[in-house]
Amino acid sequence: MSTLVASAYSDPTMTADPYIKQYLMTAGPTPLPPQVSQVMAEPIAYHRAPAFVEVHARALARLREVFQTSNEVLSFASSGSGAMESAVANLVVPAEPVTVASAGKFGERWLELARSFGGEVAHLDSEWGEAIQPDALDRTIKEMGRPPRAVFVTQSETSTGVVHDVRALTEVAHRHDAVIVVDAISGLGAVDLPQDEWGVDVVISGSQKSLMCPPGLGFASVGERAMALAAETSDGGRYYFDWSRTAKGQAEDPPNSPFTPAVTLWRALDVALGLILEEGLENVFDRHAVLARAARAGIEAMGLERFGPDDYGANVVTAARMPEGIDGAAVPKLMRDRYGVTAAGGQGRLNGRIVRIAHCGYFGAFDIVIALTALEAALADAGADVEPGAAAGAAQRVFSRAGRAPEPVA
Repeated sequence: MSTLVASAYSDPTMTADPYIKQYLMTAGPTPLPPQVSQVMAEPIAYHRAPAFVEVHARALARLREVFQTSNEVLSFASSGSGAMESAVANLVVPAEPVTVASAGKFGERWLELARSFGGEVAHLDSEWGEAIQPDALDRTIKEMGRPPRAVFVTQSETSTGVVHDVRALTEVAHRHDAVIVVDAISGLGAVDLPQDEWGVDVVISGSQKSLMCPPGLGFASVGERAMALAAETSDGGRYYFDWSRTAKGQAEDPPNSPFTPAVTLWRALDVALGLILEEGLENVFDRHAVLARAARAGIEAMGLERFGPDDYGANVVTAARMPEGIDGAAVPKLMRDRYGVTAAGGQGRLNGRIVRIAHCGYFGAFDIVIALTALEAALADAGADVEPGAAAGAAQRVFSRAGRAPEPVA
């Protein structure tokens, strides 16, 4: 049954038709390249066997290329949030000052983590959908009275689609002699973040978003200054997430892990990183930029207002405000159940107010066209006045002007 035929369904309580082809358009987990899925079907490997040791070492080297760093990228069998917790566990000391700058749900996760480890937290609480302003961060730190040990920020705020100016925020943190920790869980591999060039002390990421893998691997690229600061708190309440323990194992030749690694996911990561590097980082960033421009054009062609600032570097996820009088919480359900397209609605205080279309990772031009068409159809079903085909046409004009319909290497 085609998605067009499925539009005849009118029961709002219906569940997804098993005959409708499914498309995943969320910002995590994201779709997997076929090669990534295939390698995970191979027989399980022993993590001390030479065959896996080779894969592990190669993937760690490829991670450094994607992080654009000479640091050892520490890895954990966890979600990206586990890697975030590793940063807090290694850098936050009870009753010692730290700063958190947030402008969305995932920025607020830094706040929750820092408080749970007893830090004296100064919180810059920016409006959801706005970019964190460097001068506001500077004022927040000055008002603390004493410099923070660390500043925690987010690169791509997945809950709103906003990408923050990491380079400028890093400069502010360093003026106050603080290390900066950046959550790049959704942005790494979609938006440029040259860690060493910008002097970012710690970059956190995860496997399930722009790195085109399933959930289950968390990463922390830790610079020398942050590692030294962590060593000062070696008696802190941590074990599995102790950076020094993981760094010691990965520094061996060949690299080792102090704990059993998620061997199947490492095989997947090795393949996915190979695809990213084959495409070339600059080409990957350019592809995401073109996809984002197409998504924005489609949203505007539907007569919707984009959520967030007019930022043409926000190339991870595009958020659209739902029209007045439309049940915004029902729209992503209609997209999924009637048209087979899983997109994300709003989280927390944005529940029912926005729909988010992702374009980070294994996405190409026609994924965007399909997602926009499903959003358009779902809005029409919900009672909105939309012109059929307007969004797809706007997106295709973007691809025409770009001279190509961008597709990932596969």
